[in-house]
Amino acid sequence: MAKDINKASFDHATKIKLDIFRESFKEWLPVFIHNPYVEKRFIYDFFAGSGMDADLNYGSPLILLDEAKGQDLMYCSKSDGKKIVFAFNEKIKKKSKELEKNVNQFVNNCLQNCNREKCVYEHHFGNFDFKEAFKRQNVLEIMNNKKYGKFVLLDQYGFKEVNNDVFNQLINFPKTDFIFFISSSFINRFQNEASIKKYIETEKIEFKKSEPKHCHKLISQYFKNTIPKNKEYYLHQFSIKKGTNYYGLIFGTSHSLGMEKFLKVCWDQDKMAGEANFDINDDFKQGTLFYDEQFSNKIEKYKEELYSKIANKEITTNIQGLKFALKYGIQTRIYLEIILDFLAKDKIKITKGKINKKISSIHRLKDIDIYEFCIKEQ
Repeated sequence: MAKDINKASFDHATKIKLDIFRESFKEWLPVFIHNPYVEKRFIYDFFAGSGMDADLNYGSPLILLDEAKGQDLMYCSKSDGKKIVFAFNEKIKKKSKELEKNVNQFVNNCLQNCNREKCVYEHHFGNFDFKEAFKRQNVLEIMNNKKYGKFVLLDQYGFKEVNNDVFNQLINFPKTDFIFFISSSFINRFQNEASIKKYIETEKIEFKKSEPKHCHKLISQYFKNTIPKNKEYYLHQFSIKKGTNYYGLIFGTSHSLGMEKFLKVCWDQDKMAGEANFDINDDFKQGTLFYDEQFSNKIEKYKEELYSKIANKEITTNIQGLKFALKYGIQTRIYLEIILDFLAKDKIKITKGKINKKISSIHRLKDIDIYEFCIKEQ
């Protein structure tokens, strides 16, 4: 049986994971509250646990509710009758009862502070095995509804629950963003075991050619490779080191705005690469005792690849460049900085349109802000 993390204090690695959950949901909820094409919002936490640790630190269910509380007045003042529904599932019966108690107590305390008789949000509980919960008819109907926005949290123990089939469903649900946790070191360590291959096709992952610290990134790439070539979809990972082991989160969204939001969360955590709680790209090994915080191996590699794609005419517009940045796990503001640097050094030239130096987000661009460029012959 997996260790019950709720019976002890959350360790540093778990707190990082929970902080990313919190910040990701914090970015997600306002967008879906104000989206006029979304009728209802559903937040699913399929591995909810009991809601807090031994020191009463919030686990994912209470973190989600706590962040929603911050949107309470905004939602009520502009309410259009569109629901926000939380669904918390915990397989272990004892933990499920603790979860229900902790959530109800949180909501009651919240109601006392806001002087309402009823919470503006709905919350429901489930006590099912994940596969059973995921395949329930009402869940599938909600997930497949194009008018509903969904935020799905899959904080699984280990790696077995989110397999290729589940992943394929997740990326095809409309208006659905998801985050799942996976024990990457375990998959790497036992990659040749039949019990692992049953869930992950490890022969397609080049573990032996990479350092152990890159194992989570490789697993994320494995899932990326299962996405159809003609499907516009964004996936990004965040690696977490705990002792000598590596775990991590994988976030998926069909919308570029969703990826912009998640990358903001990741780059706030990791200023050098936006992808780990440790030095994953050897940025501290520059041959000097005093590393240059302006230098990032990831950004330098991205800059080279971006220039190559411009030279090969694979990227000829800022829209293409911005989307490539998101696919690469680079914030769009960094893309803009690099393009301006290319211009200043006469590496490229603008052939149509004009750069708006104040806008880096795809979703703030107007038609007048779209421009074309190419390599400037020396």
